[in-house]
Amino acid sequence: MNFVDGEILCFDKPLTWTSFDLVNKVRYLIKRQLNVKKFKIGHAGTLDPLATGVLIVCTGKATKRIEEMQYKTKEYVATLKLGATTPSFDLEKEIDATYPTEHITREMVEETLPRFLGEIWQVPPTFSAVKVNGKRAYDYARKGAEVELKPKLLVIDEIELLDCSLPEITIRVVCSKGTYIRALARDIGLALNSGAHLTALRRTKVGDFRVEDCLSIEQFQTMMNELEQKNSDIA
Repeated sequence: MNFVDGEILCFDKPLTWTSFDLVNKVRYLIKRQLNVKKFKIGHAGTLDPLATGVLIVCTGKATKRIEEMQYKTKEYVATLKLGATTPSFDLEKEIDATYPTEHITREMVEETLPRFLGEIWQVPPTFSAVKVNGKRAYDYARKGAEVELKPKLLVIDEIELLDCSLPEITIRVVCSKGTYIRALARDIGLALNSGAHLTALRRTKVGDFRVEDCLSIEQFQTMMNELEQKNSDIA
């Protein structure tokens, strides 16, 4: 691998790790292998700490392709718990309100999901990296300050019900850059005259990069250790 000329690496981000945690670990391993103090590296498309799956990491000269990678269509598998909401729309925060779910049926869910197909306007979560007056929205949210976020136009190409074990449902979503699946969960809850939040999220595809083909951070570490050993033996 030529990390300086540029590599596009595809990782399966672990649960609870931030995207920056993974990038920092990869940077450290590459710097150690190259014996350098600084190294250019970045990721395309942030994943929340409670999400797992495809995270593209670009090294060296390939960092010029980050924007190109960010615009690729993404696929997610998400599990939603109906009947309750949280401020973050996922399990990062405690439940703040509960709603009835007795009226919700599988047929109702199947009729509701197609409403989100095509171009939709979505208000991002307050607990997000969206910038407001030069600050991240989550900086305001974590201080308890109210902030008004403007809706963004995005595209949902596919939405499929994979499992319906009420009050939980699992869906597959194929969508454009900038889609917040947490916000989609919120909106689906509202459309079902209830509430909802994410209990699990996995990004299964980015463009042609599939999660089945991704490296784990442990595999990458082993690979780098073997490369380091090989270079040591040659020296």
